[in-house]
Amino acid sequence: MTAFEPAQAMIPAGAERSLLEVEDLTKFFPIRGGVLNRVVNQVKAVNGVSFTIDRGEVVGLVGESGSGKTTVGRTLLRLEEPTSGKVRFGGTDITGLDRQGMRRFRKRMQIIFQDPYASLNPREKIRTLIGHALALHNIGKPEDREDRIVQLLEQVGLSADYLDRFPHEFSGGQRQRIGIARALAVDPEFVVADEPVSALDVSIQAQVINLLDDLKHQFDLTMLFIAHDLAVVEHICDRVIVMYLGRIMEVAPSRRLYSMPVHPYTKALLSAVPIPEPGRRRERVLLKGDIPSPIDPPSGCVFRTRCPRAISDCAQVVPPLNEVAAGHYVACINPG
Repeated sequence: MTAFEPAQAMIPAGAERSLLEVEDLTKFFPIRGGVLNRVVNQVKAVNGVSFTIDRGEVVGLVGESGSGKTTVGRTLLRLEEPTSGKVRFGGTDITGLDRQGMRRFRKRMQIIFQDPYASLNPREKIRTLIGHALALHNIGKPEDREDRIVQLLEQVGLSADYLDRFPHEFSGGQRQRIGIARALAVDPEFVVADEPVSALDVSIQAQVINLLDDLKHQFDLTMLFIAHDLAVVEHICDRVIVMYLGRIMEVAPSRRLYSMPVHPYTKALLSAVPIPEPGRRRERVLLKGDIPSPIDPPSGCVFRTRCPRAISDCAQVVPPLNEVAAGHYVACINPG
């Protein structure tokens, strides 16, 4: 399992164990205004993020809404262009590739979107929705593609009877299964699952998570699993990255993060997760105020305005990620 490594200590490009290496990734969105429509400010969605993901590893990316999780996922796939930084996939820096060069990597990198209805064309039948990916990447002979589509549907728990139905004829859980089948159609090596269960009923969430876990082992997938609920990622992820306002607060193996969190923000998030044992409760950590605007984040540690352990130095210093145990990194100068 790969330990998180800061940009200055990244695994060398081409290292066999890492499929994905992210180095000092930044994404700012310009805000325009005035008569001349000039850039007057920027939304600092992602600000200097670095991490690696091993082949076959599932890494969870968690944090409150507005922390930059989805922007990280979309920027890794070049659905959003990074402002700066590097993303190495299989040893190749894909941030500098042109459209033609990037197309070779599209087949290897896929995304499962958060909203299973908005991501599916309501005017197309399921055979067409999944078939587009096969045709675009010229996978298989045209006469054999329907068999492949049926196979994909069966792998996600659906049947061939659904081929000629439209998205509105399915439940939310079924639509998300179709989205998963579409992502797997091109046999990707890496999948970004962008909050794939947040739009689903609680009763369906466990089914989809179990399905993704089964598919991960079946296809040896490498996955970035984005969620705002720490309870969702506990059982599927090997490691967890905790983000707040565009920066990484803590990185640790999943079991260690849940049993021995260090950063005050991680402790607050975990305190809100219910324990499925009668009579057992966690001590609730309540954060003051709301998450600040990414247009004007706090100086120093971006979490300091809500942190119960903030000291004067927190306003001056951007805390680096320091290793507190094997594979466990924390960005805090006063963790307690």
